[in-house]
Amino acid sequence: MSYQIKVPAVGESITSGVISAWHKKNNDQVAVGDLLFTLETDKVSTEITATEAGILKTLVEEGAEVKIGAVVAEITPATAETSSVKGVAPAPEASEKEKVVEEKSKKKEEVALQQTSTSAPVVSSIIEPVSPAVSASIPEGRVARKKLTPLRRKIAAQLVSAQQTAAILTTFNECDMSAVMKLRKDVQEKFQAKYGVKLGFMSFFIKAAVEALQAVPGVNVQLEGEELIQNHYYDIGVAVGTEKGLVVPVVRDAEKQSLAELEEQLLGYAKKAREGKIGLADLQGGVFTISNGGVYGSLLSTPILNPPQSAILGMHKIQERPVVIDGKIEIRPMMYLALSYDHRVIDGQQAVTFLIKIKETIENPMRLLMA
Repeated sequence: MSYQIKVPAVGESITSGVISAWHKKNNDQVAVGDLLFTLETDKVSTEITATEAGILKTLVEEGAEVKIGAVVAEITPATAETSSVKGVAPAPEASEKEKVVEEKSKKKEEVALQQTSTSAPVVSSIIEPVSPAVSASIPEGRVARKKLTPLRRKIAAQLVSAQQTAAILTTFNECDMSAVMKLRKDVQEKFQAKYGVKLGFMSFFIKAAVEALQAVPGVNVQLEGEELIQNHYYDIGVAVGTEKGLVVPVVRDAEKQSLAELEEQLLGYAKKAREGKIGLADLQGGVFTISNGGVYGSLLSTPILNPPQSAILGMHKIQERPVVIDGKIEIRPMMYLALSYDHRVIDGQQAVTFLIKIKETIENPMRLLMA
């Protein structure tokens, strides 16, 4: 009796996905709990494991798009006969391997000897052993085509929708990072020893965003049809870049958490992102997003809204620049800040006030450490 492996439901609105990778191949023997394949949808990637042991028979190719509920593989319980399928052909004896290597070596030597009459053939004989590796790395043709993944298609649709439906405006400011950098340096060792995580910059900006949303509640809104929804909670999305695209996991009730608790959550999300294990529930419900292009070296940008949210904060690279402090020019580590917002529901005065609040909080970070 064979057990069917079906594509599981991974969310109410998700109807299909792509098998991005088979981790077990056709005719492999699998045990309960073994990772079989990764299902990539327009929202999340999900790892599917074996619930039965036996010999795997794959029915769908890697990269194929499949419907929820479709049968993509079967597992046949292992028997004395089928267990031999897993067996691997015995490796050749060492002497046989040596013979193969020796024969190849002799052929190359003969070619080299035949071409020693001029310098050019000598060079070609030297190049010959490495040419297969070089040619293998060069793709055929001038271009390569591949389908967009469901996640990339969803990202593209979201970005275009945001540009077409919202009146996006961006306002800028800059903040002096001296105080927060000094604070991190002073407490880092004790902080890490006590909480087991490093004190980064993002937790400060999450807390600063919460304080700014509380000070300017007009930014913590969403437009739904002809109704304006005022949010009274502070679930902050943090944009995370992955190999498959940008995802925005949400830190829940950020106003109730300490810097250490925020850092623990961020570390957990970073690990999930690397492993492709961020779930649909991790991405839902944010009221405001923070995106840090500075980790890639971006000095200044205009972030695009993450619908249905009405505002997004862009962090950027910390760069030493000359600034005027008390009438004197000093070199300070500065960061440009950008707030993109939907001008249909957020006025310029609210946006500017919000961004100044972020700046003031970051430049006076000590009280955030005590919160």
